[in-house]
Amino acid sequence: MEHPYLMFLGDVPDQLGAKTAQGIKDWRPDWCAGQMRLEGCQADLGLEDISLEEAVNRGVKTMVIGIVNSGGFLPEHWTTKIVEAMALGMDIASGLHIRLGNIPELAEAAEKYGRNLYDVRHPTEELPTGKGTPRGGKRLLAVGTDCSVGKMYTTLAIEKEMKKRGMNADFRATGQTGIFIAGEGISIDAVVADFISGAVEVLSPDNTDDHWDIIEGQGSLFHPSFAGVSIGLIHGAQADALVLCHEPTRTHMRGLPHQPLPDIQECMDLNLQTAKLTNPNAKFVGISINTSGLSEEDGDKMLADFEQKYGLPTVDAFRTGVAKIVDNL
Repeated sequence: MEHPYLMFLGDVPDQLGAKTAQGIKDWRPDWCAGQMRLEGCQADLGLEDISLEEAVNRGVKTMVIGIVNSGGFLPEHWTTKIVEAMALGMDIASGLHIRLGNIPELAEAAEKYGRNLYDVRHPTEELPTGKGTPRGGKRLLAVGTDCSVGKMYTTLAIEKEMKKRGMNADFRATGQTGIFIAGEGISIDAVVADFISGAVEVLSPDNTDDHWDIIEGQGSLFHPSFAGVSIGLIHGAQADALVLCHEPTRTHMRGLPHQPLPDIQECMDLNLQTAKLTNPNAKFVGISINTSGLSEEDGDKMLADFEQKYGLPTVDAFRTGVAKIVDNL
């Protein structure tokens, strides 16, 4: 995929709906030429709102459909703008479950205008089943009390901090946003269930003793919708180190008002028990809390309280950085 990007947000109802676009903007801001929003959009990346014509004048090469939704579908009323973008010379990239080429209007436009359609969520290689065979190198995995709590941000921040210190580390993307940022990876939630753990083994293979794979987490063992993805990811990661990610202002699991959030200790215990199937020496090395919904004073107090209660370095990966977790490694 070529950049600069035009970040297309459609008319998503909240900021979290633009999670993919927000992640690209935060970690690759120099790739983003502007945003396009339809009427009613409730998300804002803080980029300039530009038209398709202005995007072309700024040299945009790819329109990125930077949204996430339950089911991974593309709303029909978005297709007109996407087709117009292709007519003006832009490729289209998406992290949604639905394949762009399976939408007749988009497939026809891509052929007519000679444009590329990129579905980063769909693996193109043959994947094995997981084996759980011990392998060299070290691996860190982010796990969470819920989905969308900061697992990608935490692992990207840890990789950045480790590289700043001259450590041998690589971020391994397991979701569409991470793939847009890293330029490679496997979107685990689009892998056939039997091959999830094998996909993660391929993503973080045998390596030298000083090398760390920093693996992006997905879902939560406590989320009825996504626990299946999480457990396969944990087994395939064979992680030496786990970091728990948490968003403290939620009253229930995302998208499920009837499902309460798990107790922190219960969540850590189950993740650790699950991880020990493929690495008996797995351990937690830190906690990462998204305190953006709290005042700075309340956020700092929560970080200190968690650190004292659980005996682990506790950070807000975005606000305070992750140096204390890397120290603990």
